[in-house]
Amino acid sequence: MKIGIIREAKTHPDKRVALTPGQCLALVMDFPVAEIYVQASHVRCYNDSEYTDLGLTVLEDLSHCDLLLGIKEVPTEQLIPCKKYMFFSHTIKEQPHNRNLLKTLLVKQIEMIDYECLTDARHNRIIGFGRYAGIVGAYNGLLGYGKKYGLFDLRPAYEFHDHDELETELFKVKLPNVKILVTGGGRVANGALEILGALKIRKVTAYEFLNCSFREPVYCQLHSKDYHRPKEGNAWNEAEFYQYPERYESAFNVFAAVCDLLITCHFWNPKAPRLFTEEDMKTDDFRISVIADVTCDINGSVPSTLRSSTIEEPFYGYNPQTKCEDEAFNKDTITVMAVDNLPCELPRDSSEDFGKALLERVFPKIFGFDKELVIQRATICKEGKLTPGYEYLKNYAGE
Repeated sequence: MKIGIIREAKTHPDKRVALTPGQCLALVMDFPVAEIYVQASHVRCYNDSEYTDLGLTVLEDLSHCDLLLGIKEVPTEQLIPCKKYMFFSHTIKEQPHNRNLLKTLLVKQIEMIDYECLTDARHNRIIGFGRYAGIVGAYNGLLGYGKKYGLFDLRPAYEFHDHDELETELFKVKLPNVKILVTGGGRVANGALEILGALKIRKVTAYEFLNCSFREPVYCQLHSKDYHRPKEGNAWNEAEFYQYPERYESAFNVFAAVCDLLITCHFWNPKAPRLFTEEDMKTDDFRISVIADVTCDINGSVPSTLRSSTIEEPFYGYNPQTKCEDEAFNKDTITVMAVDNLPCELPRDSSEDFGKALLERVFPKIFGFDKELVIQRATICKEGKLTPGYEYLKNYAGE
């Protein structure tokens, strides 16, 4: 099998790559039937010479390859007909901006395997960039808090060569006795907790967070059961919540009354209640002054996330009284960080992490026996047709 590593060609090119130079060699060693070809790129975080120095072939034309690996959506005009692709298509939620992409995948009879749909037998995702989204999101939240109150001045994460440099920068962080909340329990939240752990900030329980005062900064990790309650007054039922989130309401306001910095890392179902409302944010009981919305759901669970921000300009302000965007660090506004491509700020580390998961959890399924049907479940379309699990996209794709 000839495998091609395509360059990222979306506007504001992504610097990440599916496989690092060393991982390309590891793939060939583990699966001798594989041949690797790398498309030339001047923006990739690993430059062409890092591949050629290891004896890998860098070229422009990948039309001879059987499987093409990217990260973000491939421009429709660059899709090669009748090939097999793997990238994040961002189509499975019927995202309006990618409707034409799915149409083109069908017209060109491309076999599309979406990274987002690669799951184990229990339907848990097995690959992604969540950890580094959490790491950079928490770092940016601290950067914003320090800037808002003139406490310390951190360099932007994208200026660092790697994660080690970022952690070294954390020595500048000097926090007063603030209270920090992290929502969620997956890879994204775990990444955020790595940063708070590196700072040796004390972790407290939800009860302590609500009821105790501290002389040092503390943080609390909240899970769904901590800030939701059944509308009918029944006991919390996790299975019911995930199947019927509309039966629950938010109980987050008690936390908002004592929290200074909020780092949101939870998955949000549109049928679930918002964390809080725009009206809640107007009240004197709403204390949160900086929100690092790592999940970055526009019109989602955090109403102050009016738009996604950029790596170069990660912050904007939300004015609770006008419900409009304002200056990022005004005393009367809530500072919002809502970058939607956070792992791009540490592209080498996040690529290394992603490629490791590909090598360990995906390629054995491609080259071996996939008894769990991992690849089949992640294949959106093939030979010009949507596969059975994705036929719900017919109207979206204009079929």
